[in-house]
Amino acid sequence: MTAAQGAGPITRSLPRLPVTEVLGIIMEALAQGTRAVLSAPPGAGKTTLVPLALLDQAWCTGKIILLEPRRLAARAAASRMASLLGEQVGDRVGYRMRLDNKVSAKTRIEVVTEGVFARMILDDPELNGVSTVIFDEFHERSLDADFGLALALDVQSALRDDLRLLVMSATLDVDRVAGLLGEPPVIKSEGRTFPIDIQHRDRAPNERIEDAMTRAIVEAHANDTGSILAFLPGQAEILRTAERLAGRFGAETVVVLLYGNLSQREQDLAIRPAPAGQRKIVLATSIAETSITIDGVRIVIDSGLQRLPVFEPSTGITRLETVRVSRASADQRAGRAGRTEPGIAMRLWHPGQTAALQAFTPPQILASDLSGLVLDLAHWGVQDPKGLAFLDPPPGPAFNEAKVLLTQLGALDPQGGLTEKGRLMRELALPPRLAAMAISAAEEGFGRQACLLAVLLTEQGLGGSNIDLDERLRRFRNERGDRADAARKLADRIFSNLPRRSQSTETVLAGRLLLHAYPDRIALQRGGRGRFVMANGRGAELQETERLAASQMLVIADLTGRAAQARILAAAEISRADVEVELAGAIRESEECFFDRPSRQV
Repeated sequence: MTAAQGAGPITRSLPRLPVTEVLGIIMEALAQGTRAVLSAPPGAGKTTLVPLALLDQAWCTGKIILLEPRRLAARAAASRMASLLGEQVGDRVGYRMRLDNKVSAKTRIEVVTEGVFARMILDDPELNGVSTVIFDEFHERSLDADFGLALALDVQSALRDDLRLLVMSATLDVDRVAGLLGEPPVIKSEGRTFPIDIQHRDRAPNERIEDAMTRAIVEAHANDTGSILAFLPGQAEILRTAERLAGRFGAETVVVLLYGNLSQREQDLAIRPAPAGQRKIVLATSIAETSITIDGVRIVIDSGLQRLPVFEPSTGITRLETVRVSRASADQRAGRAGRTEPGIAMRLWHPGQTAALQAFTPPQILASDLSGLVLDLAHWGVQDPKGLAFLDPPPGPAFNEAKVLLTQLGALDPQGGLTEKGRLMRELALPPRLAAMAISAAEEGFGRQACLLAVLLTEQGLGGSNIDLDERLRRFRNERGDRADAARKLADRIFSNLPRRSQSTETVLAGRLLLHAYPDRIALQRGGRGRFVMANGRGAELQETERLAASQMLVIADLTGRAAQARILAAAEISRADVEVELAGAIRESEECFFDRPSRQV
């Protein structure tokens, strides 16, 4: 590899070479240029070996920042690299994420989640003390990863021409990524993965996925050896599958769960090797798809489904949809079976259906609430996203709706510039709606309570799953465990960034706080118990058995489903007096005259 960057891509397709030779080619690319793309299969050593190899390069005098899409992957990568160095996490290798960090003055490699990196670069555009930024598992195309890469390219072009950027994945759209990066060297390595026998077990159209998964697990357990990793779309399907598996195996087999709402201890337990003489069956969401190795797994069973958030700008609702995985995700999942020995990947669909799968998972930027992105762009001094190099630019309707929302919240001025309130909202590390709530609450002396509520809403599983947010907030205040403690400390840190205000000794109800975050989701009961209409004109429903179903008014913090039949997931009770006091300036009175056809009345 000797051509200069920009003269066209240099693609090296490497056979099963020793890891040292592949690393040498990567180091050569980054010594001669400042950008490179690496495509290598699961188990090839991308996540752990590449950062360690960079430590000894003459040009690498500062820190190496390694981005991971999930907290579990970040902790696992840091732990593995530290063990290879014979050190503890927090020495030369550490990690940094929203609720936890282990770094020290000695740390040279920081493994960070993608959202943390976006804040790092926004707060320090020159990335002082950083030599290299590595975007791992970039195929997942999270909003934060796309934004982080766009910012890093902007910084490299304008401020830091010595900054190295490396984009890595096992299943990467190499041509598009290389084009965005100006056609740098592209290294494709086959790695040293073991052979994988891909099998199919077609699922009947009406068969529940947990029934099909249970049947496949029992078959695989009886016919083959080794631990099993089973991919299901979400927590509900995992719990139902676990119920069906209960009592089917002896003491030598343990069933463990792995999904986002579990504590750090429970997640770490799931990826730990099975004790001697035991087999594990790990029931996981796509959280286990990338960047982690579960030792002993040689059988993967893939439901072929995943759950993705889809944002509707016209309603402001983000709903979860269960969809088919992409071919890239299916390959990633199958690759988990061949990391340490020959394995089996069992797919619960007909082999002919694979060709119909999308090539890659749709980028999150195309189906997300963009209010946080728009706020960060305003801080960066960019009002038009075309000013940055996005692999997929933000969609116009969602971008414009985000600008309207931020203007209503007081974060942007009429020209789209950042206001003083907008600057403070950015510093709070919260979604814009919740940041606006915290600022308004602080003015009334309820800042800390608002920060607790904001953290509760952004960290799934805290305080239980009750729809009533007052009940969840009560439980969260008394909840024990490392994750709850870390979340309360985060709330304290956010509160410390609010304007200094005296704190009221009164305990305020959640609904009164949420009015300042979701004024468009104030809901009035209509047509009977559990049926509501929101201020934005959309309907929303609760099961009649829920306590809040009898409420006359609610403010809704979370809901899902189509606009015509949205289902309330989190809400709090409010009164008409609360609305009149808290939102007096937003109330408009009007008289309407219309003809009601069923009753034939005006």
